[in-house]
Amino acid sequence: MTEWWRDAVIYQIYPRSFQDSDGDGIGDLPGITRRLDHVAGLGVDAIWLSPFFTSPQKDMGYDVSDYTDVDPLFGSMADFDAMVARAHALGLKVIIDQVISHSSDVHPWFEESRRDRTNPKADWYVWADPNPDGTPPNNWPSVFGGPAWEWEPRRRQYYLHNFLIEQPDLNMWNPEVQDTLLDTMRFWLERGVDGFRLDTVNYYFHDRELRANPPNPDHQGPETYGFQRHIYSKNRPENIAFLKRMRALTDEYDARMMVGEVGDGGQTAIDIMAEYTAGADRLHMCYSFEMLSPDFTAAHFRRCIEGVQQGAPDGHSCWSFSNHDVVRHVTRWTPHAQDPDVLARQAAAMLLSFPGTICLYQGEELGQTETTLVYEELTDPPALRFWPEVKGRDGCRTPMVWDMGEPHAGFSDTTPWLPVKEAQALRAVAGQRDRNDSVLAAYRATIAFRKGSEALRHGATTFLDLPEPVLAFRRDDAAQPLTAVFNLSATPRVLTVGGDTALTGPGHAALEGGRLSLPANGFAWLTGAPTLTA
Repeated sequence: MTEWWRDAVIYQIYPRSFQDSDGDGIGDLPGITRRLDHVAGLGVDAIWLSPFFTSPQKDMGYDVSDYTDVDPLFGSMADFDAMVARAHALGLKVIIDQVISHSSDVHPWFEESRRDRTNPKADWYVWADPNPDGTPPNNWPSVFGGPAWEWEPRRRQYYLHNFLIEQPDLNMWNPEVQDTLLDTMRFWLERGVDGFRLDTVNYYFHDRELRANPPNPDHQGPETYGFQRHIYSKNRPENIAFLKRMRALTDEYDARMMVGEVGDGGQTAIDIMAEYTAGADRLHMCYSFEMLSPDFTAAHFRRCIEGVQQGAPDGHSCWSFSNHDVVRHVTRWTPHAQDPDVLARQAAAMLLSFPGTICLYQGEELGQTETTLVYEELTDPPALRFWPEVKGRDGCRTPMVWDMGEPHAGFSDTTPWLPVKEAQALRAVAGQRDRNDSVLAAYRATIAFRKGSEALRHGATTFLDLPEPVLAFRRDDAAQPLTAVFNLSATPRVLTVGGDTALTGPGHAALEGGRLSLPANGFAWLTGAPTLTA
């Protein structure tokens, strides 16, 4: 069975923000098809599409009301088939989101389940009786604020929603629910998709006894969710058996894969990534939010990678720096750089040197920055509720910019669902396409360098002990070992180099007389296994 995903570079597309083809200000499937040449030109292996399924769009498609159809907002099933065919013709695999921890509250399953306690789908969602005083059954909170329980007067019970009230949690303890969800996955496998990104994969099961979560004394953030250690509302050991059922399904098909999103942080996230990918009968790989954070130190990146290696030596990880849920990394890490474009090129070099599978978020290849929005421009529920302390996710979801000379930078002929502002438009594809010094050119060159290096694709990873802010590691391959070195600061650094070595690849450093000079956010790949000292 072909394991193409092991060293793949995946490009995430957020459909409503990629390309509008019908003039409604919202991106769609035909728009994606139109722009696939750009994606293929980067040299990536696959695309991942955020949800395009039928949905009332309370959470931008992560509230699904029909798991086996396309929302008219994005086009038709014929449009989806055409997009898949074009992607495959360009050599791109197609990965789609699966949002199966919860559905929309207007899904027919939930509309039936909420009617009474005796209907055929009465146990398809997580229902619980109130406490004697009418309060929710326990202290579990919603990620988006407030309790994770909503009262349903017809049943005189509460239902669980880990996210919006309009996103009730499916009851994975019910085998019939599991079977049905697996059938929906089979539907898309039969339609030719090459894999799944599993949304909130560690939320599938809850504690059957509904025990209260303990407090988290370390929480310092503005949101309430972090005040608890979520040991009963998610991260349950029972999840493993269902992951094995999903793996068995994908293994029925050739060259298919699953990547799970671990919605957690800290060491817990790294431990779950290791647990969920151990062996050959669970997920093919996982990613967490650990590298999607403001942390920009050598110790942090090393801890993430070594944590998975040690926890699951036979497991597999997927690493990314940006996605549709977090502030874009060039903006997050600005305090550590003098020039955002230099930082963007360093980030590409670092990420594409990491072991495992790599995921890039649309616009990342342009060095795109976070969009600053005012309250009146927001659409994201957490931001609308907790502004201004919580900025929400709209700033990283603004439309892709194609040509600064066109209306809305070529995304749409009409006002888009989120604004295209000048700071983002200045980074349009057309303005970078033919420039050898652009961030886009750097991404193309770095992806090509990774593809041509057996060490970067498959080599074992060993970290070198150097003081902050230098991150260095070796990617071992018998034929062509490489040593990657990164200066994670805005201050130049010089290292002493011993042994037979030379610079290789599209680096940003100088090697002369046994001294490696790394400018601000400089980086280098060195042939062989030289010694490095600060």
